[in-house]
Amino acid sequence: MKYLYLVGLLVVFLACKNDKREENTLENKVLDSLKRMPLDSLKLKDFDIESLDKSVTIELKQKQLIEKKDESEELEELIIDKHYLVEKKDYTINFKYPLINESYKLTNRNFNEFINDYYVNITKTESDILESKAFCDSIDAKTFREERFIDYKIYNVNDLLVSVLFYKENFYNGAMHPSYSFDCFNFDLNRGVFMTYADFFTQDSEEELVDIINKNINKRIGKADIYYDCWEVSLDDFSTSKNNFVLNDTYIEFYFDDCVICPSYTGTYSIELPLTNLLSVLKKYDSNPLVF
Repeated sequence: MKYLYLVGLLVVFLACKNDKREENTLENKVLDSLKRMPLDSLKLKDFDIESLDKSVTIELKQKQLIEKKDESEELEELIIDKHYLVEKKDYTINFKYPLINESYKLTNRNFNEFINDYYVNITKTESDILESKAFCDSIDAKTFREERFIDYKIYNVNDLLVSVLFYKENFYNGAMHPSYSFDCFNFDLNRGVFMTYADFFTQDSEEELVDIINKNINKRIGKADIYYDCWEVSLDDFSTSKNNFVLNDTYIEFYFDDCVICPSYTGTYSIELPLTNLLSVLKKYDSNPLVF
């Protein structure tokens, strides 16, 4: 009887081991597919999300963002690509960001000063990291190695405006995956000023725009373009991030931080809206480069 019991345990152990091997094989196949597949062909509906480890779907989501096409090549004469990297015992800072060539127009300096002095501000970033460690009571937290990463995408609208998306990756020891947050800036090349939501959209249009965004989300969920665990954006969340959009000649794309419209492990960070869907909320001013 004892031998039968031992044999039973062995069978159960081998079955579990085989199941685990099959799961690992599935995940490895998906990871290999992610590396081989071009970005345009990557769709969440191509995979059985429920059967995959969340780390796999996070990699897919991040890959779609990182490899997304922008217009940096077309703007290479206008844009000066900058890179700052510092690696120390307690932290790493890895920032990539654009400056605008001031030889084209002196007012481009307004953009550069804002990016250097306020947005990137390496000195303040290092100070913030060290200060947060100094005030932390946890011994474990003080020993965590923090990594801060910024990269960007850049677009151009009718040669009148540059539209920049900064995506920020914050990674802390002990966390399974980095979290992503976003900042967008739209700079008028003619006037040398930054433009915000109020410059492009009519007053008190937030509620109508939220309705347009949510219809787009539900439509994409229905077509399985994004995962069904995603949800509608609230008016409060939109009001907080309503300036986080980039522009194109034919569409506007709103970006939301991790877990605002989709769970961290799948879905999308952004909602793309054709300009033709936004005619009711766009300002009809000559200063608005989106007017056509």
